Amino acid sequence: LHFYAADLARSPDGRWWVVSDRTQIPTGAGYTLANRLVTSRILPEPFRNNRVHRLAGFFLAAQNSLAQLAPRQADKARVVMLTPGPHNETYFEQAYLARYLGYMLVEGQDLTVRDNSVFLKTLSGLERVDVILRRVDDDFCDPLELRNDSILGVPGLVEAVRAGNVVVANALGSGLVQSPAFMSFLPGLCRHLLGEELKLPSVATWWCGQKAAREHVLKNLDRLVVKPAFRTPVNLAAARPAELRQRIEFDPDLFVAQERVEFSTAPAWRKNSLAAQPVSLRVFLVADGRGGYGVMPGGLARVSPDSGENFITMQSGGSSKDTWIPSATPVEELTLLHASGQGVELRRTGNNLPSRLADNFFWLGRYAERADATSRLLRSALLRFNPERTGGAMPLLAPLLQTLETQGQLPGLSAKPELWANAEAFEAELLAAIFDPARSGSLRQTAEQLQRLAMLVRDRTSNDMWRVLSQIDDRLATPASSLVMLTGDAVGVLNQTLLGLAAFHGLARENMTRAQAWRFLDMGLRLERAVYICTLLDATLRSPEAENPSLLEAVLEVVDSSITFRSRYTLLPTVPAVFDLVLLDDKNPRSVLFQIKQLVKHFERLPKERGDAAGAGKTILGTCLARLERSDARELADPSVKWAESDLASTLQETLRALPQLSDAIAASYFAHSAISRTGRGDV
Repeated sequence: LHFYAADLARSPDGRWWVVSDRTQIPTGAGYTLANRLVTSRILPEPFRNNRVHRLAGFFLAAQNSLAQLAPRQADKARVVMLTPGPHNETYFEQAYLARYLGYMLVEGQDLTVRDNSVFLKTLSGLERVDVILRRVDDDFCDPLELRNDSILGVPGLVEAVRAGNVVVANALGSGLVQSPAFMSFLPGLCRHLLGEELKLPSVATWWCGQKAAREHVLKNLDRLVVKPAFRTPVNLAAARPAELRQRIEFDPDLFVAQERVEFSTAPAWRKNSLAAQPVSLRVFLVADGRGGYGVMPGGLARVSPDSGENFITMQSGGSSKDTWIPSATPVEELTLLHASGQGVELRRTGNNLPSRLADNFFWLGRYAERADATSRLLRSALLRFNPERTGGAMPLLAPLLQTLETQGQLPGLSAKPELWANAEAFEAELLAAIFDPARSGSLRQTAEQLQRLAMLVRDRTSNDMWRVLSQIDDRLATPASSLVMLTGDAVGVLNQTLLGLAAFHGLARENMTRAQAWRFLDMGLRLERAVYICTLLDATLRSPEAENPSLLEAVLEVVDSSITFRSRYTLLPTVPAVFDLVLLDDKNPRSVLFQIKQLVKHFERLPKERGDAAGAGKTILGTCLARLERSDARELADPSVKWAESDLASTLQETLRALPQLSDAIAASYFAHSAISRTGRGDV
């Protein structure tokens, strides 16, 4: 039991009681630290005058305690914090505490067990983990030996712990002793084991599994609080007294009853005034490695939102206060940060990126570019759509619509010929491709995927980047009733979406260090951009209207190369000139060749010796690069050449086939860690 927390309550007569124990995952220390940093800044003089004890000493002791647990002798033990993920209600605290303590925040899929040892999956390979500070309930920690439906744990973790190759804090199973049933036995256990009374009494508790206790509970049911005895899911919220009595009599082992404790109150800000609200205090202890425990000189005071409440929880709207422990003497200023005169090891890159985060950044780049391409294609289609003469506009729109169909925004469009003759139905289809959250591939759904991926890398990105993506998601979250908006309004939304995506790309380019996270984000962006440009150019080359300047203008507009084209050519767009600029110009950041060359540069900087998959990716890129560099757009100026059968068309199709293979090669090499995981003993 490396960490422990207790919820304390003070009754109106001044006595303190332990209301509950927290032995499995003693949460709240991170919130305590956050509260302290806030109050010490906004109340510096009272904080200094009261000589408040610092919290840094407690967290320093926690660091030292975890380092001593490492089963192998190493210069620096690798400690990681295992989180259920960003959807967990205390994820803020986990990320905050991990960053403060200097530990990597990992999810179950970031770890793997090989030969009874736990490893972190990184871009450079597997790195040994010595200590796991867990924030995952023990029964979810290993789907092989515990809950087999868990996706939060690490397969084989229990066997690695059993073999002594990794330490989990707190130990698996430690949650058992925080069950309320044990509180009724603590006074007797303390006398039997230690020969003394409890220094701080627990609230009076009766376990209904004992006959005398059960009879007392049934006689005084109206004056007691009934709770589940263990962590068995038992719903007592809506149980009436008669029903509760019947359930206790039928299965008494599952229930405990506790004396009602009326919490003391403290001033709290409620509805623009001060009010007396019930308060409880959570205090924290950490093992010192010598058989003792150190106590945090402070704690998390939790305030109930209801003045008559006897059970305080943050999930139901409770708030918190900082807890100060004043000192009679000057307080030593401890900090986990390096002192100004202390030597610091300079670093030019961050820690090796876990494969899961690299995967998330890669797809963040892909979905950001997919949203950009979808917005441009839909905007161009809406601007050229004319309800008065739908038939005449359709041939020019066909390559744009075919690209949207291939990319998944307008699925099955070619199989719906009735839409081409029905202007209202066609317009509704385009609007649904923007706003419909139930449509697979819609811009709205793509924005939701962006938001989801941004949440998964939240602790690795800036607040501005998070804010920009949130605004894009909010802008596209249009109520269903407004799907009947005018086309002009939809174009306005697309314009704002493109500005938001431009802000995202600008923040990524200007604010992210050129480390692995940025590299994989940019690789995803380049690959996705190459795919959609090739798809659009291939559809254009096969269109009967390929020579039409209006269609070529639309292509330049979608690929955001109109200004570049006009600065080079004074004539109307022609097929050779447009294809040279958008496909083969390595100076144009919107061309396919530019994307391939950038991917080649990224591959040269990726970790080496990652096996056959990495080599396959380089081979694919090399083949694509050579094929594009051999191509010549002047071929399309020859009137005897059929464009759909030209070498350039063949190059486009081969590139389109190669790019998904490149994505698979990147995933297999850097994200999958597909070597066989052996969770048994090494000599078996």
